[in-house]
Amino acid sequence: MASRMPLHLGSEARILSGMKRVGVVLILFLAFFGLADSMYLTQHELSGTPLLCNIQNLSGCNIVAASQYSHIFGIPLAEFGILFYAIIFILAALEIILFDQLLRRALQAISFIGIVSSLYFTLVQVFIINAFCIYCFASAFTALLIFVLATLIEPIRQRTRQELSTPASPKATQGTAHLPMPPAA
Repeated sequence: MASRMPLHLGSEARILSGMKRVGVVLILFLAFFGLADSMYLTQHELSGTPLLCNIQNLSGCNIVAASQYSHIFGIPLAEFGILFYAIIFILAALEIILFDQLLRRALQAISFIGIVSSLYFTLVQVFIINAFCIYCFASAFTALLIFVLATLIEPIRQRTRQELSTPASPKATQGTAHLPMPPAA
């Protein structure tokens, strides 16, 4: 029975690392979607052509895009979106290759900045501009999903006082749920 225990722990570790890998791949796809959304908005901003948006009550894309709130320091928000999603895409791609906790934490931090920014600009749309942009809502929802996935692949947890007072040793961290991801087969 003792010989089966390591096998069981090994299969559990494989399942956890597989779930992390799936989460990172989903983040990669969501970042690609966010890039496409932001590039579409940027292309229309630079060309001056109106956006296509006739979905129920979310037809104010051109009003939102033409508002004074659509630029920061003279730069269209969509260009910041391209930068945001490109950084997320690169971090997720590196995480697939390098399997590093620092990259997962960076994904969390950058995606948190994205959802806070999205929340602010959504509130601006609702309460100041009084127009709704489906592309902006899609970007905000994408940023939220990325943050949720980034939190699931590397849970944010509070360390207890005992953990804070004793230095972590390699043996103390063995057997925890936070395992590095193995290379792809």
